[in-house]
Amino acid sequence: MQRSRFLTAVLLALALTGCMRHEPDDTAGRGLLTSQVFAQPQYAQRADQQPAPSGRGLFNTQSGAPQAYAQQPLQPPSTLRYVPPRAPAPRVATPQYDRSYAAAATYAYAPAASEQPYTLGPGDRLRVVVFGQDGISNTYMVDAGGNVSLALIGSVPARGLTTQQLGARIAERLKQGYVREPHVTVEVETYRPFFILGEVTTPGQYPYVADMTVEKAIAIAGGFAPRAYKQTVELTRNAGGEQIKSDVPLSYPLRPGDTVMIKERWF
Repeated sequence: MQRSRFLTAVLLALALTGCMRHEPDDTAGRGLLTSQVFAQPQYAQRADQQPAPSGRGLFNTQSGAPQAYAQQPLQPPSTLRYVPPRAPAPRVATPQYDRSYAAAATYAYAPAASEQPYTLGPGDRLRVVVFGQDGISNTYMVDAGGNVSLALIGSVPARGLTTQQLGARIAERLKQGYVREPHVTVEVETYRPFFILGEVTTPGQYPYVADMTVEKAIAIAGGFAPRAYKQTVELTRNAGGEQIKSDVPLSYPLRPGDTVMIKERWF
């Protein structure tokens, strides 16, 4: 009796196993007690193929074959292009305040005036020589009106003229019925004085000497006063009929007729 019951159970299990199983895989056979866990993996499938489902049985311990990964077509490598590095932008130096430039701007007018030829003015004593005319050759003073009075020709304007220009003007006057071919030379015998004012010991009018500077003029005037500003001075000069005023250093050269103003310091 027990043996018949055992056979019946075995047959029933075989029948159930056959009903639940799918078609067997071509590559792996399966039996009642097969111990194969994985079927042969199928990694070479294309992207448009689906992996075959794995069958399971009553005593089958197979957990299923791993899902096949679709291989994507390889992309051609991109063409690499060499990009040279950018040159660094040039560094612009921060402009610094240049004191020499400021000084040059401050003294812009005075040096230009010093380069101009000397022009005559009131107070200049001149030596006029006319070749062959001893009665006309003499020493003359430029008067307050800027004129020179000579024999025969009278008053000749001299203000703002150089010595060469004044000699040519005197020669033109002498040609008008006095001297047939006059040869005239004019020299400065004594220059007109300069003036120094402000914070000096003895301000006033002083005779001009050759190669005089502002510093020498201050020494002639007795030196600085206690409250004097000693860095620069204010210089007024007549150049081309115009009064030019500017601040100049102590080493600046003077000219006859200049006016030097020594300013007072604040501290």
